[in-house]
Amino acid sequence: MGEIEFTKMTKYIFILIGFLLFIELQAQDSSMVYKKRVLESTEIDFLSSYYTQNGENAAVSGGIGTEELSDATGTVVISIPLNADDVLTIDAGISAYTSASSSNVNPFDGKNQGDPFVASSGASKGDVWVNGVVSYSHSSDDRNTIWGANLSVAAEYDYTSIGGGASFTKLFNQKNTEFNIHGNVYIDNWSRIYPSELRGNGGDDDDRFNLNNFTITGNPDYNPKFQSLQSSGRNTYALGLGFAQILSKKLQGSLALDVVLQNGLLSTPFQRVYFSDVEDSFIENFHLADDIERMPATRFKTAIGGRLNYYLNEFVSLRSFYRFYADDWGINSHTASIEVPIKILMGKITFYPSYRFYNQTAADYFAPYNQHLSSSEFYTSDYDLSEYSSNQFGFGVSYTDILRSVHIWKIGLKSIDLKYYKYDRNTSFTSGIITLGVKFVLD
Repeated sequence: MGEIEFTKMTKYIFILIGFLLFIELQAQDSSMVYKKRVLESTEIDFLSSYYTQNGENAAVSGGIGTEELSDATGTVVISIPLNADDVLTIDAGISAYTSASSSNVNPFDGKNQGDPFVASSGASKGDVWVNGVVSYSHSSDDRNTIWGANLSVAAEYDYTSIGGGASFTKLFNQKNTEFNIHGNVYIDNWSRIYPSELRGNGGDDDDRFNLNNFTITGNPDYNPKFQSLQSSGRNTYALGLGFAQILSKKLQGSLALDVVLQNGLLSTPFQRVYFSDVEDSFIENFHLADDIERMPATRFKTAIGGRLNYYLNEFVSLRSFYRFYADDWGINSHTASIEVPIKILMGKITFYPSYRFYNQTAADYFAPYNQHLSSSEFYTSDYDLSEYSSNQFGFGVSYTDILRSVHIWKIGLKSIDLKYYKYDRNTSFTSGIITLGVKFVLD
């Protein structure tokens, strides 16, 4: 009996061991099959915006004239999980604008008197910009290391750009600490489109302008300093470092450093400049250009900033941001902003009131309309490079996970975001933008 019982016991032990091994193998298989995915399902974002601006300091007409512009943009972003670790993102957009300012690249269309405050009907009054970005990211099994790469292309009538970049992110300390580094390179090319009165001296302009068809007032011996540009390319090299830390259950902070080096054609060929030591010449009410904007062939930019987010309670949090910027053209700037997300209805609806303040010093080469000297090497009257301060007020509302259970075919609605921003400078410039974003999940 003892030998029989021992045999039975041995049998039961082997059965138990086999059962445990089976459970272990099943657990391993499950971890392989059901490993937490970086992105559970394909997500599709439809983004659109409508932007308007106005002002009286158009760079196209040398620092005076209408800055009226309107722009409508549509973008589709598709994020596709290739497997548990890899995500492919495709971002494609198109933007169409009409601009009273850029229409005055050629203000002498014959329909209205040439005037910097009146839009012409020339071909430059509007344009379409298209872009596409393909990004890939790979996460390690423990989700503490992320590699990424991207390729981009953009084009409009007088401009093309090709770019590429890579990124690396590392998480430490049970994901409470994050470090990332990213770099991008952009190779751009301009079509050298000059103000109409300067055409016929080279460049990529199809339209030739004949002064003999017009009556010149003021100084009839119009003799601009202009010489055509020799280069049409521009390269941009950008490097960024980031560090984020969860400081407590309610407080999170981050720091970022960005450096950018540009070289090539950094001025805009169709922006006019006027000299105070040259007698003025006019056609109709439009001041004929003494030259185009000319800037150095290199520019080095540095920006350092930080974010501090505080979780007050389940309904309200605070998001603050500050950045200091400097470049070797003489511009220093400060940006500060705050946003206060407020959640209601079980967190499904969030309101986003926000405020942003910005100020900057002027570039070394900036002067207002008709105040440059012809002896200078570099000059611009673009008020984006002037000294100014601005305020931006915003408000947004977001619906999250509403109707997720309702599907059209296999598509579920995940979120809707609607935001509006009003922007004002202490010059004459004002703008407003409204954006709409809708995110779908393909189950």
